[in-house]
Amino acid sequence: MNFVKGTPVNITLGSHVWVEDPDLAWTNGEVTEIKGTNATILTADEKTIVASISSIYPKDTEAPPAGVDDMTKLAYLHEPGVLHNLACRFSLNEIYTYTGNILIAVNPFQRLPHLYSVHMMEQYKGAAFGELSPHLFAVADTSYRAMINEAKSQSILVSGESGAGKTETTKMLMRYLAFMGGRSDTEGRSVEQQVLESNPVLEAFGNAKTVKNNNSSRFGKFVEIQFDKRGKISGAAIRTYLLERSRVCQVSDPERNYHCFYMLCAAPPEEVKKFKLGDPRTFHYLNQTNCYEVSNVDDAREYLETRNAMDIVGIGQESQDAIFRVVAAILHLGNVNFMKGEDADSSKLRDDKSRYHLQTAAELLMCDEKMLEDSLCKRVIVTPDGNITKPLDPESAALNRDALAKTVYSRLFDWIVDKINSSIGQDPNATSLIGVLDIYGFESFKINSFEQLCINLTNEKLQQHFNQHVFKMEQEEYTREEIDWSYVEFVDNQDVLDLIEKKPGGIIALLDEACMFPKSTHETFAQKMYQTYKGHKRFSKPKLARTAFTVNHYAGDVTYSAEFFLDKNKDYVVAEHQALLDASKCSFVANLFPPLAEDASKQSKFSSIGTRFKQQLQALMETLNTTEPHYIRCVKPNTVLKPSIFENDTVLNQLRCGGVLEAIRISCAGYPTKRAFDEFLDRFVMLATDVPEGSDEKAACASICDKMGLKGYQIGKTKIFLRAGQMAELDARRTEVLAGATRLIQRQIRTYLTRKEFLGQKKATIFVQKLVRAQLARKLYQNMRREAASICIQKNTRAHRARMSYTNLQASATVIQTGLRAMDARNIHRHRRRTKAAIIVQREWRRYQAHESYNQYKKSTLALQCLWRAKVARKELKKLKMAARETGALKEAKDKLEKRVEELTWRLELERHQKVDLEEAKAQEIANLQNALTELQVKLDEAQAAIIQEKEAAKLAIEQAPPVIKEVPVVDNTQLELLSSLNNELEVEVEKLKGKIEEFEAVCSALERDNKASLTETEDAKAKATQLQEVIERLQTNQSNLESENQVLRQQALTASTSAVEPGELNSLKDRIAILESENENLRRQTTAVDNTVPTEAVSASAKDLENGHQTEEIQETKFQEPRTPVTVLAKQSSLTDRQQESHDLLLKCLTEERRFDNGRSVAAWIIYKTLLQWRSFELEKTNIFDRTVHKIRSSIEKSQDDPRELTYWLTTNSTLLYLLQSTLKFSNTNNSASRRNRPSQTTLFGRLVQGLQSSSVGLETSSGYSGMVGISNDQKIVEAKYPALLFKQHIAAYVEKTYGMIRDNLKKEINPLLNLCIHAPRPTRARTLREGRHLSTTAKQQASYVQWQNITEKLEHTLILMAANHVPSMITRKLFHQVFSYINVQLFNSLLLRRECCSFSNGEYLKMGLHELEQWCLKTEDEAARSPWDELQHIRQAVKFLVLHQKTQKSLDEITKEICPVLSIPQVYRIGTMFWDDKYGTQGLSPEVIKLVAEDSVNMTYPSFLLDVDSSIPFSVEDVSQSFHGGTISLSDVDPPPLLRQRSDFHFLFQTLPE
Repeated sequence: MNFVKGTPVNITLGSHVWVEDPDLAWTNGEVTEIKGTNATILTADEKTIVASISSIYPKDTEAPPAGVDDMTKLAYLHEPGVLHNLACRFSLNEIYTYTGNILIAVNPFQRLPHLYSVHMMEQYKGAAFGELSPHLFAVADTSYRAMINEAKSQSILVSGESGAGKTETTKMLMRYLAFMGGRSDTEGRSVEQQVLESNPVLEAFGNAKTVKNNNSSRFGKFVEIQFDKRGKISGAAIRTYLLERSRVCQVSDPERNYHCFYMLCAAPPEEVKKFKLGDPRTFHYLNQTNCYEVSNVDDAREYLETRNAMDIVGIGQESQDAIFRVVAAILHLGNVNFMKGEDADSSKLRDDKSRYHLQTAAELLMCDEKMLEDSLCKRVIVTPDGNITKPLDPESAALNRDALAKTVYSRLFDWIVDKINSSIGQDPNATSLIGVLDIYGFESFKINSFEQLCINLTNEKLQQHFNQHVFKMEQEEYTREEIDWSYVEFVDNQDVLDLIEKKPGGIIALLDEACMFPKSTHETFAQKMYQTYKGHKRFSKPKLARTAFTVNHYAGDVTYSAEFFLDKNKDYVVAEHQALLDASKCSFVANLFPPLAEDASKQSKFSSIGTRFKQQLQALMETLNTTEPHYIRCVKPNTVLKPSIFENDTVLNQLRCGGVLEAIRISCAGYPTKRAFDEFLDRFVMLATDVPEGSDEKAACASICDKMGLKGYQIGKTKIFLRAGQMAELDARRTEVLAGATRLIQRQIRTYLTRKEFLGQKKATIFVQKLVRAQLARKLYQNMRREAASICIQKNTRAHRARMSYTNLQASATVIQTGLRAMDARNIHRHRRRTKAAIIVQREWRRYQAHESYNQYKKSTLALQCLWRAKVARKELKKLKMAARETGALKEAKDKLEKRVEELTWRLELERHQKVDLEEAKAQEIANLQNALTELQVKLDEAQAAIIQEKEAAKLAIEQAPPVIKEVPVVDNTQLELLSSLNNELEVEVEKLKGKIEEFEAVCSALERDNKASLTETEDAKAKATQLQEVIERLQTNQSNLESENQVLRQQALTASTSAVEPGELNSLKDRIAILESENENLRRQTTAVDNTVPTEAVSASAKDLENGHQTEEIQETKFQEPRTPVTVLAKQSSLTDRQQESHDLLLKCLTEERRFDNGRSVAAWIIYKTLLQWRSFELEKTNIFDRTVHKIRSSIEKSQDDPRELTYWLTTNSTLLYLLQSTLKFSNTNNSASRRNRPSQTTLFGRLVQGLQSSSVGLETSSGYSGMVGISNDQKIVEAKYPALLFKQHIAAYVEKTYGMIRDNLKKEINPLLNLCIHAPRPTRARTLREGRHLSTTAKQQASYVQWQNITEKLEHTLILMAANHVPSMITRKLFHQVFSYINVQLFNSLLLRRECCSFSNGEYLKMGLHELEQWCLKTEDEAARSPWDELQHIRQAVKFLVLHQKTQKSLDEITKEICPVLSIPQVYRIGTMFWDDKYGTQGLSPEVIKLVAEDSVNMTYPSFLLDVDSSIPFSVEDVSQSFHGGTISLSDVDPPPLLRQRSDFHFLFQTLPE
């Protein structure tokens, strides 16, 4: 550099200088000796250095300790002076320094909020440049003011290496610009905020960890902030340059790849699982380095923040998922490895792991897996004669893979930038702009590659622009001061730029030329450079280098390695890659690769990264040339990235790379030292003492320069301009003058100080001599005293030592004697102990032998005793078994007796119901008479009330009589005779009732005449009739309770008879029966009392016809007393409720635990149905047994929704129960609801009697239909069920459908993944290109792929076995397999229509063989339900038939639609015909004529879609379920009840069996 170096003129003894230091770069010191051209320097740390005078620089000793804010004010503008000034200011947290109009910003690595507050912005607003302390706000304000005043666009160039703070500086600049020209608050987020919000997204995809920075931007960024006429921000745009694409595939240690890869690997588990990612160490693109994490950075949190930033900048969730899907696909693509193929120079996938990653990458990119593999392993070369497919070797395939990954990532990054720009919004009408350039700095590493060459080319271009700007500023100042500067020369770096980018002849041009030749290598490229630039001064070849070369940049020499230059320079998109990703089913991926022009799609066109980068760089320079530049140079003070550390070497290297020292060099080429006249005179006035005081400053300055003999200086209007080195000469002369004056002063002061020092030393010497003599006398006396004392001490010491010697000898003798005596005593004691121990051991051994002998005898004795006792026990067991056989015979006899008792009970009930039928006929006649009484008068009503009351009494007697007969336990013939007598009494009562009916008819005829006279008594009779109805309802309730109690007692009596009860228990049972009979007698008397309360007088009644057809009757009767219900009946009712609850619990337990099938029938369904029928639960208006049963079934199904065995069991149980309910229950919803609505209208005893008789008739029918339990058929009588039973039946039907749907959907889920594997053949056979040996191996692989079809048949077989094992009705099984086969047909057929790679000849053969496997399974199975569904596969069968059809071009449309594919529609035929491709023989599909006809027909037809729909409905009804049980009949009489219910007397009715 042409800095102000040392010369013999300005370097003298005592001069303060800067000298180079290996540790501190530069250190200051003082010259102590000069010998010729060398000087000896004593440094500040007391080191002595010998250096050449030409290599040292003078130091300004008068510079302020805090440094200067503008380094052009330095007296010596050289490298160590600049470095020292920055260090001084950095130590005071003054991080900004000017160099002219250039701002140098040193990164403090700590927060300094006071520097960037709004108050600080207000201070710099409108202030002149240089008026305040250096600050980036001053640069931003200057650019803004220049834009407003001059109406010219401005640019601020922020440069520096990684970690220097460029991004933060850019943010602060945009903050200030937004402060000056920001939008109003009502317009939403400011442009500055939007640009800042985009930073996390760009940093995630464009930043990476490097050696020097944990968050290094690997791309250049130019932010254009656009302003309108008012100076307000109206828009913005972000331009990016040279993304480092090679980092995607190649990372050096200890750097990392781009942040987004590690963020995605640390994403939430569901995201990682969706993209099939894992540890970064498992991916080739990430494990090339050992650095996977960055200190103080949480990749998981950064991933969420990046997602949030994407939301803010307007990237939707769907686009975000697509972005990260592409990133994950790149990672999987890197794990695809290749090995040598069977042919020469061919390649194939290395292993299954590579196959998995290839499949995953294809799945994520939504492209065809086979096409992706072919695009990596093969290359299509377009020639005039046709396309030639060239296989690639493994190395070329790997490079092809990396090229695809880099291209996809580059397109993705460009898409993100475009999306951010569209979100921010640009103003096309903007009048001016301020551009902020944030770009990488000069780079020089141990190994430098193509990226470093491009980066350094950028910095060379910017440095040239910077040099021109600095030189321009120098020229403006010279013009302003009106000095002569025509001879100032400017050194340019155009020769370096020509060396790199000149065309032709530049390095990039040679690189492009080498890339276009296929056989070129990095060695040939390097040799070509060596020959071309052999004599270039900026180019050199390192020693012993084959591919390396060195370029002499403005910042120093950089050695580049040309090994990967050719690969990194290639930017063409392979045609196969373009076609593959353009055809992606993902619109996002397809948009990244838009279709190329027709000529570009024919073959791969070469393009160069270097050429494209030169074009971008040229566009950037053109933009910068149209703007007024402002420069900010960011400096990183240390490499450890910590505050308060200033490393000289690091900063100095950045000053060189940043062009700061180059700017100083330019300044030194002209007039580097500029001083105002007053400053110059203040410093050098002592050199010209003859200048009169008060003279002209300009003339005085010229006089001083002339007197010192300076040449070439210039006198301006306000300043004096000195050449390089002249300031040092003046300082040297000034130092000489000051040194002479200093020496004169020093001589006088030293004489005075020496005389004063001599007199003081003389006085001090005399005083010291006196003190020394006194001290010597005292020492002599002290020595004499010590000698006398030492003699006395020696005497006493010798006496003491003699005594101590004797005492020790005596003590030693005593100790030895004591030890010998003790040893002898211990030996004697040890002998005695051993003797005693031997005696004890002998005694114990003899005792042990005797004890063992005794134990042996004892064990033998016990063994003999056990054998004998076992023999005796076996004899006793044999006797007990014989006794048990006799007991079994007794039990069999008791079972026969029980059946006899049940038969007699059934016959008694049959007789009772026959009598009830007779009463029902009489009741019908009474109802007819009731209709004729509408015109009777008051007397007729009174008589009618009396007759009705008598009929009610008769009714109660009839209804009470059957329970008495029913509940009497049949124990022996005596009980049977008692029942017969009671039947006779009942017949007598019936005869009496008939007589009363005849008397009633006679009275009716008499009462017609007196009808008008009885109208006045109607209202009273109506009120009394209401009271009478309430009494009757209470009596009916009591009767029901007694009937239930009698039922329980009867069952207990049956249990007692079959269990051989004790005589005492039988007596207690008889007592309870007697009590029950007495209660029935009381109830009969209460009925008689009610009859007696009705007066014998005639009652009048009148009937009025209503609009709805119903009739109301008014009854007048006298008041009567309401009888009370006995307390004993309520107590028995409470106990009955508890027993019912226990029975319900036991029944539900049996439902869930009893999983048996008896002759193909569900035992649980049979038990539920028979029990509910026995309890008459279907006839009840309100009960909870249905709700509990439904809840138990629902919970069991929900718990086992994934267990097909459990689901098939519940399907059988529910369908059986549904069939039983459908076959035997009758639901009269209209009558029941009408009776409930009109119950208050039926207030007459006559109507109640008719209703009671009808209900008795229904009960008779139910009993008759049930008692046999032999079978259920259509000709038998049906039970009329109530609303709860209807709801129960609907629930059972719903669970049949739900269970069926769950089984069907589970089976679909199991076979769906297998169908996805079966739709496409893994390795299609291409007969034209394969040899015979390879054809055989491919056939073997196809046979191995049939495993998927076999897995499907195994799933179907497993389901069929489960349904057969659980006796599912054949109709349901058939429907299930019909729907599953229909699902297989839909999935395969739709996949065939949607995926072109599936519509091939070889894939048709693969599907045909798979369908053949499925057909063979259908034929082999014995179940008819699995054979019939084969017809559901018509669509896929006919489609496959079309695919494997030969000579398709010769087939007409009629032959295809009527013979080959009659089931397929015209659009479906058109779809298959257009998508078909023959990958085996290379033949064509349909003829053009047929395709034209099909296309016309498909356009005219109105089909919603050519795809098939999946049928998810329930394909059967309740009637279908009923018909599926063998023609509608099922036998329930011979089902064996479970052991759980056999011990309960409440469920002994399950053992009833009657002959058919």
